[in-house]
Amino acid sequence: MKIAHICLTGGYTEGINYQENYLTKYHSLAGNDVTVITTQYCLDKNVWSECSDTGYVNKYGVKVIRLPYLFKIPYRLNKHIGKFKGLSEELKNIEPDLIFVHNCQFLDFLKIASYKKNHMDICIVADNHSDFSNSARNWPAKNILYGVYWKRLVKRVEKYVDRFYGVIPAREDFLKNVYGVPSEKVQLLVMGADDEGVKNSLTEKSKKEIRDRYQIPQNAFLIITGGKIDRFKMQTLLLMQAIKEISNPDLYLIVFGSIEEELKKQALSLCDSTHIQYIGWAQGDDSYKYFAASDLAVFPGRHSVYWEEVAGMGIPMVCKYWNGTTHVDKGGNVIFLQNDSVEEIKEVIESIITDSEKYANMKNTAENCRKEFLYSSISARSIELCGRTTGEKE
Repeated sequence: MKIAHICLTGGYTEGINYQENYLTKYHSLAGNDVTVITTQYCLDKNVWSECSDTGYVNKYGVKVIRLPYLFKIPYRLNKHIGKFKGLSEELKNIEPDLIFVHNCQFLDFLKIASYKKNHMDICIVADNHSDFSNSARNWPAKNILYGVYWKRLVKRVEKYVDRFYGVIPAREDFLKNVYGVPSEKVQLLVMGADDEGVKNSLTEKSKKEIRDRYQIPQNAFLIITGGKIDRFKMQTLLLMQAIKEISNPDLYLIVFGSIEEELKKQALSLCDSTHIQYIGWAQGDDSYKYFAASDLAVFPGRHSVYWEEVAGMGIPMVCKYWNGTTHVDKGGNVIFLQNDSVEEIKEVIESIITDSEKYANMKNTAENCRKEFLYSSISARSIELCGRTTGEKE
């Protein structure tokens, strides 16, 4: 099929571990003709800024087209409007069989719906990455921005969209309860791990290399956590404090990711350069190598894409319980934290490292369910409906 991925709510950046990177990669590797239509903005160390490239074909054969915003106003305003120059023309040039819309919050979604009015044989799917932990966190956002502004847009395009995907259960609920999308049109499409990244990192050579680099004994119990440390994910500091208080010379913790400036001093004060280390930002596929070297991944704050990445690697996890994010638990590979508490984190970690049978069961379950979270499988599931709709495959 000809597949157009629409990434116009933020942008598209090569070399990062985002869903749009992997779905386009594996759609192309499966033999489809894939194009990304996106903005002129790329993500650089968690900041959206203008890209140096204007359009290209990447190493997986995916064509990337960057559209300028229609209005000459600041990015922070444009991103809440989402109108671009040339979208309709690009769709006419591509003639897609399938349009995959990444996130619904841009007004030019109406142009995509209009395109389908004249091409009713094509298939449109749209996913949602918004929930109450990362969006609609206050009354105006919940009741006006999402509850009225974006809801009206979604309701206008709804009849032209064949399927809405929530990438976690909480985001399925957001589609149904905030945007009013009928349940029969909503389905879970999990995020996951790159097959290639997993294969390259889950080797004894790779694991040894990471442990040697950070002077972690090969027989030590290594915990790794990654992601942002900011005012919404301060729980990582609780994890660092918990490891500091556990009296076990064979227990180590590596933390990677970005730290909000005002939290840097506190975070670094909890490091000892041996048992607790902060190693900075993870470049490209480095996160796979870090997690592969670990015995356990711990995520004491709100959901991040690393949860599914680790699930796809077959590594046991400890995660903070959030309603609508328990999909990574496939029968015992995950233990959920109920509170933001140093004591609870200590108790859970000590129960794992002192009970070899408990850990073995977690590890066995994690390894048995990991294929479900590999992007080769996820990418195939994401277009099954549209393959039937367009008649391209059974």
